[in-house]
Amino acid sequence: MTATLPRPERIAAGIRLRPGSVIGAHSADTHTPGAHPRRNALIVAGIVLALAALYCTLSIQRHHQMLTTGYDLGIFEQEVRSYASGQWPTALLKGPNYSLLGDHFSPIVALIAPFYLLFPAAETLLVCQALLMALGVAPLTLWALRRFGWPTAAVTAGGYGLSWGLAQAVGFDFHEIAFAVPLLAFSLSALGQGRLRAAVIWAIPLIVVKEDLGLTLAMIGALAAWRGARRWGAAAVAVGVIATAVEMLVIIPAFNPAGANSYTGQVASSGILSDLLSILSPDTKIVTLVLLLAPTAFLALRSPLLLVAAPTLLWRFLSDNPFYWGTGFHYSAVLMPIVFAAFLEGLSRVRSPRLPWLLGSALVTVVLLGTTPLAQLTTRALWDAKPAVAVTRMVLEEIPDGATVSASNSLVPQLTARTEVSLFGMTPIAVSQPDYIIVNDDPISQFPIDSRQQAVLLADAESSDYTVVFSSEDLTLLKRR
Repeated sequence: MTATLPRPERIAAGIRLRPGSVIGAHSADTHTPGAHPRRNALIVAGIVLALAALYCTLSIQRHHQMLTTGYDLGIFEQEVRSYASGQWPTALLKGPNYSLLGDHFSPIVALIAPFYLLFPAAETLLVCQALLMALGVAPLTLWALRRFGWPTAAVTAGGYGLSWGLAQAVGFDFHEIAFAVPLLAFSLSALGQGRLRAAVIWAIPLIVVKEDLGLTLAMIGALAAWRGARRWGAAAVAVGVIATAVEMLVIIPAFNPAGANSYTGQVASSGILSDLLSILSPDTKIVTLVLLLAPTAFLALRSPLLLVAAPTLLWRFLSDNPFYWGTGFHYSAVLMPIVFAAFLEGLSRVRSPRLPWLLGSALVTVVLLGTTPLAQLTTRALWDAKPAVAVTRMVLEEIPDGATVSASNSLVPQLTARTEVSLFGMTPIAVSQPDYIIVNDDPISQFPIDSRQQAVLLADAESSDYTVVFSSEDLTLLKRR
């Protein structure tokens, strides 16, 4: 015969009282982190949209001020335009009929093509990038909310969303790694919460984002295997390593016009000891590591999740290209979700009060914010109407849709949506034979040639097949006779 407790006793037995709690004063779940999932989801969605709007504002305003470049926004727009036309991805900016699968293996960029068909403009790429970058805040913030509550979630959202790595990427054109950022955020959030299969599944698409990210997948797989998902983890390690090898050594050389991978030579080993010594030399690399960990108050060092950053940091620091070593451009964007996932896992291992760590993280985020491109939003230079920009736009309108153009680096992304553009100084005029040549003289356009070389090439063009349509101190437009 089963004993039945009286109703009051049944109620008391089903309630887990805390010291000092008052029965009936609040429901039990109001004291637990993340107790209102629907409301919290709406708040996090609002954070995503707010960050996306912030990123969009910066990148689009920079584009309208002609601060974007052909290398790289113009190249990616030509790639997306190719996909939208149902063709293999090519970029005239890299050379005639240059297949971009022979430059980097990033077929995931094709996902932007349907949006580009509706809105054929460089801004489409910038909006997509902003949304992808902002989306990464969702899994990290929800993890923090479920585990610790809103104070930690707010610090995580602000630290990630305003991080210098994402800001540098948003402030420099468009890049394929925008797809990797949310994938890593979802994968590492799952890994940190023990959802090991989900972590591997989220990471698998990395192999079609960029060729080196197969090694990042392998590292995630190794951690998943170490934490218990041996089969899934081992499979991820194998897939990641094989994918990187095949993409770098087979696919890219097969599509590259020169029959080789242009980037593998930048990471040439000169001996194990020499390589180890070069990892933290020069000091630029040390500064990068410090700035990478500082927004987490260095708490990320307490989590094995930080190891996922190792493949990216190794190829960057072993490269002979100094642009890879520092904090500029887009190279550190993929590291932001990694360090903040490590921050949250490290926070769970703190026995002392967590408040000092949260305050330290928030303080560093605020201090570094003023050094990032996001700070440009508060300057008049980004918003003031510049007469030179207005004149340049009027001159650009003289070039008809569908024309072939050779243009300076900063003018290229203003034309890629409606013309066939090559980079002035990259492809010889005798080879490209464009209908128009338009060049300006500003620091952004000093690639791949300087002002003196540009003047020589312009003089050669004028003396042969081109006449001057417009000329000023800073801008010149030539038309083929």
